[in-house]
Amino acid sequence: MEQIIVGWAIAFFITFYSIPVIIEIAAEKKLYDIPDERKIHKQPIASLGGIGMFAGLIVAFLLTLTFTTNQFSFQYYLLAAIIIFFLGVKDDILVISAHKKFIGQLMAAAILVFKGQLLISNMQGFLGIHQLDISVARLLTLFTIVVTINAFNLLDGADGLAGTVGSVTTLALGVYFALNNEWPHAILAFSLAGAIAAFLIYNFQPARIFMGDTGSMLIGLINAILVIRFIDLAPNFQHFPCTASPAVGFGILLLPLMDTLRVFGMRILKGKSPFSPDRNHLHHFLLDRGLSHRAVALIMGAGSLAFTLLSFLLVHIGTTYIIALQIATFFVLVYMLYITKPRMIMKVIRSEDGKEEPALITESPKVKLISIFTGRRSANISEAKANVEEN
Repeated sequence: MEQIIVGWAIAFFITFYSIPVIIEIAAEKKLYDIPDERKIHKQPIASLGGIGMFAGLIVAFLLTLTFTTNQFSFQYYLLAAIIIFFLGVKDDILVISAHKKFIGQLMAAAILVFKGQLLISNMQGFLGIHQLDISVARLLTLFTIVVTINAFNLLDGADGLAGTVGSVTTLALGVYFALNNEWPHAILAFSLAGAIAAFLIYNFQPARIFMGDTGSMLIGLINAILVIRFIDLAPNFQHFPCTASPAVGFGILLLPLMDTLRVFGMRILKGKSPFSPDRNHLHHFLLDRGLSHRAVALIMGAGSLAFTLLSFLLVHIGTTYIIALQIATFFVLVYMLYITKPRMIMKVIRSEDGKEEPALITESPKVKLISIFTGRRSANISEAKANVEEN
């Protein structure tokens, strides 16, 4: 227990004191995340917070964990984290293509699967499936790791969001490992939680720094490792054994995983690249209702916690029924958000100098001005007037 507390504290303080230095260096070197049409923020902000998180996690992990021959997998955890770190830093500074990023993620996943022996080998009765063939187990594990990394990467769309949800998932797994004396994975989980906690001090709205791909992919990687170990070890634990471990593990990561798979599926069905930008993520639905970034982060964090608790409480009904209920509940919530989404309409407004200009307005009980297009061509204004008359 002392190692967990020390690991959390080391990760927290290293991250906490490194972030201001990173912000200062980023300002001097002009290393900013520049706003564009797919970004929510309006001002250039440094996106290198993941460097501080990585430093806090790795130092805490190495100082608190006693490596033995039974823990050979952890050297490969570290190697995979280093690959993700350099991949993320390069993308945060220079920007790399989606397929190059995917290749790097696949390399990290392959190291974990083939060298670290990280495998989902038993589905615990999901659709009648139990022990998996080794080839199937490897493919499923590779898929799980890559999807989880990208899920947290895409979740990082509002101030404090990825960090808040990542804290919930990491602490849920860390507490469960600690209760069952699985100290190495508990230390890993709490070290990451400490790094995230320190980072959130600077990232909650108004954000002074972003975690960037370095931080979000690191959270995804560690959560993938933890949840796969949970699926493998939980059925045999002494305290609160979880015979439906695949379903509970899925429930812990449900919000980022299902939101990513849903959005990717929608883009593919429309003939677009799964990595093309849009505003169909859950946090976009919530932001479009006028909620603050902080509120969105807290709502998503609470939702992640709710799915986690629900999954543990329903463990007795079996893996298949839990997953079916989780997916059904998720899509009901998404449908409710979608049908109540404020409708955007074009109206003409009169500015202070008397000029008429088209504006995009949210049609809701409390009308909110979203953005104003300052085009000077009379054709645009005429079109906007025509739209208003039709409405």
